[in-house]
Amino acid sequence: MGFITCGFYFTGEIMAVVLVTGSSRGIGFGIAAAFAREGHTVILNGRSDSTRLVAAVEEIQDRFDGNVTGILADVSDYDSAQKMFEQIEEAHGPVGILVNNAGTAHFGLFSDMSYSETSEIVANNLQSVINASHLAIPHMVRAKSGCIINITSVWGVVGASCEVVYSAAKAGVIGFTKALAKEVGPSGVRVNAIACGAFDTRMNDRLSAQERVDFTESIPLGRFGDPNEAGDLALFLASKRAEYLTGQVINLDGGVL
Repeated sequence: MGFITCGFYFTGEIMAVVLVTGSSRGIGFGIAAAFAREGHTVILNGRSDSTRLVAAVEEIQDRFDGNVTGILADVSDYDSAQKMFEQIEEAHGPVGILVNNAGTAHFGLFSDMSYSETSEIVANNLQSVINASHLAIPHMVRAKSGCIINITSVWGVVGASCEVVYSAAKAGVIGFTKALAKEVGPSGVRVNAIACGAFDTRMNDRLSAQERVDFTESIPLGRFGDPNEAGDLALFLASKRAEYLTGQVINLDGGVL
């Protein structure tokens, strides 16, 4: 696990320490950039690609001149996640806003998947959320404030053929969100989820040109989502404007569901 930092000084008000897991690219990067834009202290996280993580930190730093840090850690491994949280608290203080975005997809028949493939999908998409939330909650409960936003998928709501285990893991994130919100709500901690549809990210690079056209035609708004739109929604969910909103799953899918 490595520690990458860039720009510890920010002239505006630092509102919170924000950790966005799986944020070196795609939806996670869009969310991290949104929080940096608003003046939060932002910690980006990647699992193993230090080059990509450094580039992501530097890009956000160049755009917003904020307090942006990157930490390599596999959040599906509890010990690795725990070390990351310890590093964050030592350098910046405890995490006040946690965005659980880390995850991987697998496209193929369920019957063709190996045990290691199914285990990896569950670990990366569900266990990672459990681990990071478990590490963030104690401080939030003591502080009687905090916000957790879990990034799930519309396939976790309705299921998808050839993405069976992925759908199951994302459905698990939805159940986890609703249950945790009830448990920590009395302590002033809010937990919500964003169920994303098709977005312009690397995860959808597997689609052929024709498949992308067909997929787009199935979306009422007629286009894929932009990661910055996920960032704007996450900002709202973490803001005072959403103080009475918890245990909810918001579909960000262009009208598919």
